[in-house]
Amino acid sequence: MFPCLALDKPLTIGTVVAMSSEIIIRSAVPEDLPVLLTFEQGIIHAERPYDHTLKPDPISYYDVGALISDDNAEVAVAELNGELIGSGYARRKKSRHYLSPSEHAFIGFLYVDPAHRGQGVNKQVLNHLFDWAHSKGLPEIHLTVYPGNESAIKAYEKAGFDPYLLEMRLNLDE
Repeated sequence: MFPCLALDKPLTIGTVVAMSSEIIIRSAVPEDLPVLLTFEQGIIHAERPYDHTLKPDPISYYDVGALISDDNAEVAVAELNGELIGSGYARRKKSRHYLSPSEHAFIGFLYVDPAHRGQGVNKQVLNHLFDWAHSKGLPEIHLTVYPGNESAIKAYEKAGFDPYLLEMRLNLDE
């Protein structure tokens, strides 16, 4: 694997001319939906080991199409050479009535294609979502993560998140 270079003009290597490959973070459009739905299934597959209460496939976590068209949400995609390689969303959400601030951004749908993990794609998507939240005047960002998902927890802590609230459950049928 060769490092990517950001170039304004082609790089000449012998007689071969190569253009730099740069990851583009942009707002999702309806035409992205088929790929985004496969990303959603990737998320569900990765989270199944942490939640035995998930129904059998097929399931869906999000209405991605509705999020794309919602003025109070931003679905971001990471694109490399015309191919979608990552995603995430942020949406305006009311905080619990006894909390301040009264609204915050909630993020989810964070996914990076396995072939592109470890290359800072998630950080770029998060930064796009942080900028969106800031532009909407939302002073906080929340997310949920399974307690056993240590790699995700470490990634979120690296991005600046702190643990906030632990939701617990008790199954009376077991």
